Amino acid sequence: MIVDQTSNRPLPRGVRRAVDAMREDFGQKRSVTELAAVAGVSSRTLQRQFLTFVRKTPRAVARDIGFDNARRELLQGAPSAKVMDIAARSGFPHCGRFSVEYRRRYGETPSQTLKRQAFFLAALGSPRSSFVPSGAWPTIALCKIEAAPEHFEIAANISEDLTSALTRAGISVVSEARSARYQLIGAIRGTGNQTRLVFRMIDRGSGRQLWAHRTDGALVDAAEKQLATRIAAALQPCLRLAEVDHALRKPDPDLSADDLALRAMPGVLSLDDEGNARALELLDCAMEYDPKHALATALAAWAHIQRVTYCFSCDPQHDLARSRALAQKARTLSGNAMVLAVLGNALTLLSELDAADLVIRKALSLDGGSAWAWGCSGWIDTYRGDSESAIERFKISLDLAPQDPLAFNNMVGIGCAYFTAGKFAEAARWQQRALIELPSARVQRTMCPAHLLPAAKSETYGTLSALRQQYRRLAI
Repeated sequence: MIVDQTSNRPLPRGVRRAVDAMREDFGQKRSVTELAAVAGVSSRTLQRQFLTFVRKTPRAVARDIGFDNARRELLQGAPSAKVMDIAARSGFPHCGRFSVEYRRRYGETPSQTLKRQAFFLAALGSPRSSFVPSGAWPTIALCKIEAAPEHFEIAANISEDLTSALTRAGISVVSEARSARYQLIGAIRGTGNQTRLVFRMIDRGSGRQLWAHRTDGALVDAAEKQLATRIAAALQPCLRLAEVDHALRKPDPDLSADDLALRAMPGVLSLDDEGNARALELLDCAMEYDPKHALATALAAWAHIQRVTYCFSCDPQHDLARSRALAQKARTLSGNAMVLAVLGNALTLLSELDAADLVIRKALSLDGGSAWAWGCSGWIDTYRGDSESAIERFKISLDLAPQDPLAFNNMVGIGCAYFTAGKFAEAARWQQRALIELPSARVQRTMCPAHLLPAAKSETYGTLSALRQQYRRLAI
C-alpha cells in the first residue's frame, strides 16, 4: 500500500514516518499538519510526496490502514466481536458508512465476514480424525518463538497449535534445524494493541527467505487455534512452490516418484491443454516408479477428467474411463489432506458428488485449514444447487490462502454459485475477477451467459468472441 507501484524507488523518510504513525495509532484521525510534524517536513511537501510516491493522499492512506485493520479483526472472528466496536477501533465512528465502504471494498458486509468466521471456528472445533499419514513431506524446523516474558505463554501456545496445524496438513515438524530443509522463525514484538506476531520461512540450503507473515494487534483476544490454522494455510502455497522448485532442480536420474508428482503439479493446476499433457507424462512415470503413490494417482485422476471437462481430449471416453479407474484406486491409498483434496476435485468433475463429499469431509477432519478442501466443498455445494453454502465455502478458501494458485478457481466458483442463484451481474463480476487473477482461465463459457441473461450486449460480444477462440469447434 505504501510502495511505489510503478518503480522500485525507496519511499522518502517523511512518508515512511507518517505511515508508521498512522499504523501505530490507526484509530485516531491525525491532521496533515500533525503528520507533517511527525515526518519532519512541511504539510505541502508531505502531501506532494504522498501523491508522487504512493499515488494517494495521506487521508486516503489512513483510511486504507483503518480498513486493513478492520478486515483483520473481522477475519479473526473472535466470538465476542461486534462490527460497531471494530469500526470504532479502526477509526470509523459512523458504522453505517463504514459498512457501505467495507462492502464496496471486499464484496460483502462486515456482518457477513463475521458470520463466516463463526462457521469456520465451529468447523475447527468439531471432532477431528487423529489419523496423520506417515511419510509426510516436507520437513520444517519450528524454532522457539522469540518473545518478551509477558508473552511467553502466548508464544508457547501458538507454537503448539502451529505444530499441530502443520502436522495435520501433512508437514513434518521438528525442533532441530539440522534435520529440516526449511526453518520457520517467529517473534512477538510490542505490547497491547501494538503487538505484532511475525513469522519467516527460510530455505536452509540457500538462506533465502521464502515466505513471511505478520499479524498485528493484541494476541490475548485472538482465537489462537484459528490463528495457527490460518498461518499454516497461508504458508502452504509457498511451501509447495518451494518443493516444486527443489524437484525441478534435481538431476533427472535422481528423481523419485515424489519429485515427478511435484514436477507435474503446476501443469495440473494450470488448467491448460499443454500443461495438462506434460503433467500426465510425468505422472505416468511416477506411477510406473511407484504404483501406489497416492499424490501421483490422485493428480492423474484429476488431470484426465480435466481433459474431458475443458475439451482438451481427442478421446473423451478413454480419459473419462481412465480418470474413474485412477480415482477408484486413489480412494484405496492413504493420503494427507492435500491428496484427499485433489481426489475430491477429480470426483467432483466426475459427477460422483457423494463420494467427493465423503473424501472432502475426511480432508477437513484431518486439516480444517485446507484451502483446497474448502474450495472443493464449495464446488460440491454449487453442483448440488446450494449457492449460499457454496459461496461461504469458496470465501473461506480465499480467506485462508488468497495467494494460492487455485484462488482464481474459487472466484470462478463464486461466480457460478451466483449464476445458479439468478444473480447474473454479481456472477459476471466474480468471473471477471477470476480472469484478472489468471488471464488464461477458461471462464468465458460461464461468463458469457452471465452477461447475456441481464442483456449486457457489449460485454456478451466480448466474452463470446473469447469463448470461440478457446473452443474453436464450438457451434452456436
